[in-house]
Amino acid sequence: MSLSDGTSERLSPPAAAHNACPPPTSMPLNVTEEIEDLKENVNDFFLLANAIFVSFMQAGFACLEAGAVRTKNATNIIMKNLLDLFICCFAYYMVGYALAYGQGNSFLGYTYWVGNGLPDSSLSHWFFQFVFAATAATILSGAVAERCNFVAYIVYSAVISGVVYPIVSHWAWADNGWLNTFGYKDFAGCGVVHALAGVCAFVGAAFLGPRRGRFSQDGKPQDIVGHSLPLVGIGALLLISGFLAFNGGSLGHIADKGDGAIVARSMFSTVVGGSGGAIICLILGRIGLLSDAPWPFSVTLNGTLAGMVSICGAPDGYAAWAAFVTGAVGALVFLGLRRLVLFVRVDDPLEATAVHLGGGCWGVIARPLFAPDGLVYQTTYDARMGLYQNAVGLCAIIAWSAICSIIIFGGLKLIGFLRISPEEELEGLDVTKHGEHAYPQSAWRESGLWSSAVVTDAIILDGTYKVQKSDYDNHAYSGDRKNHNVRL
Repeated sequence: MSLSDGTSERLSPPAAAHNACPPPTSMPLNVTEEIEDLKENVNDFFLLANAIFVSFMQAGFACLEAGAVRTKNATNIIMKNLLDLFICCFAYYMVGYALAYGQGNSFLGYTYWVGNGLPDSSLSHWFFQFVFAATAATILSGAVAERCNFVAYIVYSAVISGVVYPIVSHWAWADNGWLNTFGYKDFAGCGVVHALAGVCAFVGAAFLGPRRGRFSQDGKPQDIVGHSLPLVGIGALLLISGFLAFNGGSLGHIADKGDGAIVARSMFSTVVGGSGGAIICLILGRIGLLSDAPWPFSVTLNGTLAGMVSICGAPDGYAAWAAFVTGAVGALVFLGLRRLVLFVRVDDPLEATAVHLGGGCWGVIARPLFAPDGLVYQTTYDARMGLYQNAVGLCAIIAWSAICSIIIFGGLKLIGFLRISPEEELEGLDVTKHGEHAYPQSAWRESGLWSSAVVTDAIILDGTYKVQKSDYDNHAYSGDRKNHNVRL
């Protein structure tokens, strides 16, 4: 019989006669090989399960962005988030994974084009990395919402997920990537995913220009409210859940000794970082530094997300206090950057630049400060070099992202494919691009009475209450000059 060391025990003649049986058709794997095979399967399942959870962030972004835009553009924003997964899948399979993880030089990979030569054993890794690429691309859709041409969306989504992001991930995460060998450390993509996407979002929004009526003639920002804060809140909750898998799954395996504790620490740090961001926004809101309302919802939501983004640099190593401080400072960076973006008159409807660029940049710097080997714990040469290496890496990522984005959005603007016409913007993308209303009147009208409340002077509901035109003041449901109360 087979022993654990692969040898066979010799049986005495009687025992051999007693145990006589037909010879096996194939020799079984030894125990060591079986354990290794089981570990590989467990690691693959870990990656696939976390990738599925991360893919639900697409639903989160879809709800968040749809609720933050006006009803006339809700179908368009949902369609973009739906297609992000599949356009990115095509681009990442054709060229993205090859550039990111194919064998190559320190700048990019150049094997596995169109999946050629990609072994089945690497498909779980491909799937996990693909959903990261899709996340990087979908962050932009909120920044360019309500005025970006659909053709432009297809182009930038494919190029960013297929070329721009994969090359940076090769730098930072491939064994021979130049940032990796240089010493840059970024556990879950603070710089690689979020800072990159934040830069692309800012450049895209800047080239597009603001929505009509977003700024007055003297440059003061004018609110253009979305149509559903509850939908925004649901989207944020989905994103928060996805963040747990985003950071926890970034370890890449679960079958080695101590992996469970690292994954748990990563998820714990993510939640604590979000708490830091939320609490600092609540405090600032209550003392009147954020708005006239004592408990502002939207800014607290984005501050929470910025805190969780900030944690991505080292969620596997932060102590609880360090995670809380990192998230709180990330929210402060977000608040400062959102003011700066408005100051330079860039219209970012979802504040994607402030959340992801601000939180991502701070997270890259926070890692060499608050990680166990960081400057807060020791002032050694290695700790100082860690800060220098991450700062250099961050500058390289920002520069690469900015150059690529200028080429992409500048080129689209040059050939006239970037922005929709003023007439299409006024009427809305749902009708002009898709021919489908998100909320058709026929679906919520009762005997024609409710729609009449919008277009007539008065209507009697149940014989008791008179609705005047002045009562109907939901700016999100109309595209006309009067209801928006802004200059077009």
